[in-house]
Amino acid sequence: MGKPLNIGMVGCGAISTQYLATFTKDDSIRLVAVADIDPARAQAVADAHPGVRAVGVGELLADPAVDVVLNLTIPAVHAEVALQAIAAGKGVYGEKPLAATLAEAKDVLAAADAAGVVVGCAPDTVLGTGIQTARKAIDDGRIGRPVSATAMMATPGHESWHPNPDFYYQPGGGPLLDMGPYYVSALVNLLGPVVSVTGAASRTRTERIIGSGAREGEVIPVAVDSHVAAMLTHADGAISTLVMSFDAVRTKAPNLEIHGERGSLVVPDPNRFDGDVELFALGAAGWEVLPVSAGFVDAGRGAGLADLAATPPGSEPRAGGRLAYHVLDVMESVLVAAGTGRTVAIESTAARPALVPLTVPEPAVS
Repeated sequence: MGKPLNIGMVGCGAISTQYLATFTKDDSIRLVAVADIDPARAQAVADAHPGVRAVGVGELLADPAVDVVLNLTIPAVHAEVALQAIAAGKGVYGEKPLAATLAEAKDVLAAADAAGVVVGCAPDTVLGTGIQTARKAIDDGRIGRPVSATAMMATPGHESWHPNPDFYYQPGGGPLLDMGPYYVSALVNLLGPVVSVTGAASRTRTERIIGSGAREGEVIPVAVDSHVAAMLTHADGAISTLVMSFDAVRTKAPNLEIHGERGSLVVPDPNRFDGDVELFALGAAGWEVLPVSAGFVDAGRGAGLADLAATPPGSEPRAGGRLAYHVLDVMESVLVAAGTGRTVAIESTAARPALVPLTVPEPAVS
């Protein structure tokens, strides 16, 4: 209590820069060590951040100064690194998804329970003012009983901007497992856990061409479906329609809409922490932009780590492992449903995380 949570970061790729920005402005979490498969990348991070040491993965896991391992590796090794951290007695907070498969994710949670350590997992964008303001509007009864939701993500694929996009098109990747965690996590936060799914999927191309970086022009294979559509039935009866695509060029559809008996909400991009929430109430003359009323203000990636640091021992953080497991279960079940043409019951569940009160960050101590 009163001490910062010391973080050891494994993986210093593109996403790490966003976490590093949060470390510089939040005194509740402190980066103390970094490791990467490319030692030069880890050293560059250490050189740019006083007090941070560049070490090997084994040394980082054995370091008694590290409380929680931040796992920013590629999805294929999320479980491997998490299990190593847990075996070393460390808590772990990972990038999404929790693991490449539900079986691996189950092993991670079982190991953490046996070791008595905490597991957290991105996305933590749902803790920002965008999703949380929408959540408060629903909790306050502004739309009445929720009936349905639509969630849409359409892009031609990440190979146009990512210099090493291979993993997006291999098992553990694809639009659903890559971007779906933001949308499904938001839907569970807003409407509660999912009990069954149906789905369909397709693969428009078998190859992709890298569009930037040192490998520009290189052809890479596509081994996963690149367009996925699903229907999710929530425990309270609401039905969500979900479309995740790497095969579409653009869409004008809102990222998220929530419909209730007495109103509808347009919810901002769940890949962002903020954005306007719009309400059209039954009988109103038009859309109303709701004032920000909940969530972490000016949050960035790593907000879930700060929430974990403030969570009492033995309690589940808002961006916790059990929510991430349920989200992965939903997504994996959608792919099973798409492949079999049948409705798939979701075996797991997760408590709807508590609303984040409107929280303005305190200035960092210089």
